[in-house]
Amino acid sequence: DLAISVLIAFLWLVSTFVWAKALADIKVSTGASIVPGIESCKAPGTTCHFLSVTSMGILNVSVVFGLLNMILWAGNVWLVYKDTNLHS
Repeated sequence: DLAISVLIAFLWLVSTFVWAKALADIKVSTGASIVPGIESCKAPGTTCHFLSVTSMGILNVSVVFGLLNMILWAGNVWLVYKDTNLHS
């Protein structure tokens, strides 16, 4: 059914963008910018150094695959639309 396909494609698009935003927030909250906000690093005579964060490449790939899957759903919606009598 066309309406269900459109709904699923839309929900997939929204969920992919939400995941991409959450991933961006994870990167910011675990990045070097958090060091100045740590209370124990503000103590006199204390120095804090940011070493590294685990690679998040696989998470970036998950966002890309989410967008590619949404494109597949959009193609599915187009093909279903072409098969209905809505398309003249």
